[in-house]
This record gives sequence, C-alpha cells and structure tokens, in this order.
Amino acid sequence: MSTPHVSPLRDLQFRLEYGVLRAIVGLVRLFPLEMAAGASAKAWRVLAPLINPKRHKRALANLAIAFPEKTEAERHALCMAHWENLGRVMAETMQIDRLIKDPTRITIVSDRLFGRYKNKLGPAIGVSLHMGNWELSVWPFVEAKTNPAAVYRSVNNPYVDRYLRDQRRDLYPGGLFGRGRVEGDHGDDQKTARVLTDFVRRGGRLGLVCDLYDNNGIPVPFFGKDAKTQAIGAMIARRVGSRIWLSRCKRVGTSSRFEIEIMELRVPRTKNISEDVRWIMTEMQKQFELWVRDAPEQWMWSNRRWS
Repeated sequence: MSTPHVSPLRDLQFRLEYGVLRAIVGLVRLFPLEMAAGASAKAWRVLAPLINPKRHKRALANLAIAFPEKTEAERHALCMAHWENLGRVMAETMQIDRLIKDPTRITIVSDRLFGRYKNKLGPAIGVSLHMGNWELSVWPFVEAKTNPAAVYRSVNNPYVDRYLRDQRRDLYPGGLFGRGRVEGDHGDDQKTARVLTDFVRRGGRLGLVCDLYDNNGIPVPFFGKDAKTQAIGAMIARRVGSRIWLSRCKRVGTSSRFEIEIMELRVPRTKNISEDVRWIMTEMQKQFELWVRDAPEQWMWSNRRWS
C-alpha cells in the first residue's frame, strides 16, 4: 500500500530508504549490545567527520565557544569522543527494547527525590538535553508508571517515522507528538502547543529536549553566549501549574550503562508571566551547562546551539 499524497516514484524512494534502515537494524541486532555499540562508536569516530564535515566543523566551533581556555587539541579530542558517543547511541537505539529490559543498565541516582514523588507526581514536564543516551532521560517517568509522552522531531520519510515511533513505544507509552514535516499521511497529526498544554493540564507527563537552537525561541545565556531556546515547556508549566523536572542521562564510562539524575526546577508564578518564563529558561540552561561541563564528551556538540 503506497503512502497517500506522494507520487509513486517518491513512495518507492521512501520504501527503499526504509528497507535499507531495516537491513542495518537487523545487522546490528545480530550482535550483543555492548559489542554493537563499541563497533558503532569506532565507525562513527572515523566516518562522521568525513561524511558530514559541516557538522564536524560546527562541533569544533561550538567547543571553542564553550571552552576557549582549552587547547585546540583538547577540543578536538572532545569532538572525537562526542562522535563515539553518538555512534553508541545509534546502536543502542536499534536495540532499545533489549536495553530497557535489563534492570542493571539504568540507575536513577536521585533516588531520594524519586522515591519521594514517584507516587504523587501530578502533571509534570520532564526536560532533558542531548547527553549520554538522551532517549533514556524519561526513564524516571516510565519507572514511576506515569505513562509519559514526548515531543520528538519527525522524520520526513513516513515509513521510517512510523517505525521509529513504534520502536519507542515502551519508553513513551503515552505517545509521541511529532514536530516537523512528514510527507504523506503517517497516521499522526502534528501537535500544536495547545494540544500539548491540554495534555499536561489533564495530568499528563510530557518529555522535552530543550538544548537546541530555536529560531522562535527565547535568547538565554549558555556558556556565556545567548542561545535562542524553545520555551514551550516553561510556558506550559507556568500556565497550567505543573512541575518541571530536569533530567540528565549520563553514560557510565564507555559502556551501555547509564545513570539518570533528576532535579526539580521551581516554577515562579508572579504577575509578570514573561519574566517568569525567562527565569525558568535561564535556570534550566544554567543547570544544563553544569551537566555539560561535568561530561562534555557526552553532549551533542554537532547540533546547532548558537546562531
């Protein structure tokens, strides 16, 4: 059955891309998780700078902004380590079902805070950053059986997009709200801010990643330089009175084992809504900066962060 609203030739292209993806996934799943992740890390370290020199150059430029005190060699070493981490993430994503079924691989280190609130959380927004294997940042919501949903960047290929969403079902049992363009009808309308607000207002737990450049975002300091940042999480929390939890997934060494750290970010509710939102965003990025400084090799430096 072809995808509606696209030409037969375009649909064939989508199917071929999907077939290639499934072949790669099948190959990766033939090997144990640690072996596959290690091999993928080595491959990404060698190939990523060659295949995508633009992103490699951006990573080095971002590292220069964040760590001007480091030598060029030190920043280059961090850049190569970040490519290795992304290689591991790719292989882990293809075996995500196996990873989350092994209880020894994910530890919530903020156990005191988690134990206090896991059974009385109420509506909440979990905000994370692209660190470690960031898909697992939502794990405290999953472990608390709060049926979390998340916002994700849609993939243009509808077959690939549907497959990736299906693979994440156990992490986001509440569903995935897509942002971005997908050709054809992939069975899930793009969600608006109003829909997300209503979801949280009804008691939902929503996961967001808020460490990317957003052209329509609020400029807040990050490593001493203003970075336009998506404000939807802060705006929703301020509007409906939900909690905000900041979450970091930190890889343990170079293994496929992770520590999840969570902390609550206070949501001010003064008469000045815009200042409240700006304060939330500023404090959020302050914490993200501390986390990145703690494990810089695990953050995605190749993403666009500053204009």
